[in-house]
Amino acid sequence: MPGDPLEAMALALEGDDVGAGGDGAVSWEVQSRVIGAYQWVERRLFEVLGRWVGSEPLAEAGLVFDVYSQQHAWHAELWGQHLPVREGVDPATLAVAPGAEVDRLFGRLSGGPGDGGPASGGTLLRLVGLARVVLPRAIAGYRLHLRRASPVADAPVVRSLRLVIRDEVEAWQATEALVQTLVARPHDVAVVTAHQQALEELVAESGPGLVPWPKAATDGPGR
Repeated sequence: MPGDPLEAMALALEGDDVGAGGDGAVSWEVQSRVIGAYQWVERRLFEVLGRWVGSEPLAEAGLVFDVYSQQHAWHAELWGQHLPVREGVDPATLAVAPGAEVDRLFGRLSGGPGDGGPASGGTLLRLVGLARVVLPRAIAGYRLHLRRASPVADAPVVRSLRLVIRDEVEAWQATEALVQTLVARPHDVAVVTAHQQALEELVAESGPGLVPWPKAATDGPGR
């Protein structure tokens, strides 16, 4: 009997190849930009999910948002500890949006003024935004960093990447499971598909993940 596809994908994301190679330690500038953007993303997830908790009518979804909101807050603190320290540079100034596309994505999720109404359109669409856009992209980006990190020079960052990936795979699985319990009619499938497409269109041109990573010259199509 084939196993749960979510479980299989999670295992693949945490496979033995992760963090085993690496192209060498990255520069101070790249490390600063990437980790600062990670902190910004995790902080925004904390804020968005925390905002949802107060207006979520489905108790199970509200619990998921509450638990993982706090987890994202911890991830933001963790990345803050890895921001490179350099004289004359305030680490707080490094935690900026990775790009206008991702900023717009989080604006749409939060449902702020001018972003199309209530926070992402209700329980199902909130869950879809997390389970089928934000979390898969976050995991893919972290895993790409992990594959490119130096196991020796970047050892502290590698440890944090492994912890964050494990947490976010768990959150992704829990959120996707809730999506599947709420999609009960063909109409639901159509609504979910349209919402996912709308969110993906906001960030499609920014490449894999949520935080752009400099493409190595030796990378092939599958890298």
